[in-house]
Amino acid sequence: MLFDLDGVIRHFDPSHLADIERRHGLAAGTIEGIAFAKPLIEEVTTGRITRAEWVRQVSESAGSAPAAEEWGVQPAAVDEALLDLSDEVRGLGLRTAVLTNGTDTIPTEFAAMGIADRFDAIFNSAEIGFVKPDVRAFEHVLDRLEVTAEEVFFTDDSASKLVGADCLSMRTHLFDGVDGLRDHLRAAGVEVRPPRS
Repeated sequence: MLFDLDGVIRHFDPSHLADIERRHGLAAGTIEGIAFAKPLIEEVTTGRITRAEWVRQVSESAGSAPAAEEWGVQPAAVDEALLDLSDEVRGLGLRTAVLTNGTDTIPTEFAAMGIADRFDAIFNSAEIGFVKPDVRAFEHVLDRLEVTAEEVFFTDDSASKLVGADCLSMRTHLFDGVDGLRDHLRAAGVEVRPPRS
């Protein structure tokens, strides 16, 4: 079972970023428009630049170092129901792993969240050198776990990120909440508990 990180395991409150931009006199969407535009986002998520350099470049382009720095450390919430599902899947004798388009600070972030031991492996694009949906990112995971694509179920909250996994014939699911994921896992033959609802 392969999980995406942001939007699946970890969630950011969009109102927090909106508040940062408002307080620092930036137009709504300014920071994300800079931070997640190519080529900058690809440089940080493939490890060509550090997260610190990413935030610095966002700061420079936005014209507000305080706003960019505050955005760079904004709080996030971990989905406990998702962690419980990962534990349950592991209890069935299956392995769980994370594949994230992340930065060089992902190991520190997992340590800070205290959830690294809730998964059998964590794969970070900044270390792999390829980002989802590039099939090479998924092939790296398959090689490291010594499994075939057909043995893997992958969930991500972004449809575009599923494309590479689909090309390799992984079973995929567009994440829309833990209940929906439970239903899809059960349909795939994984005997997790049905959703409580």
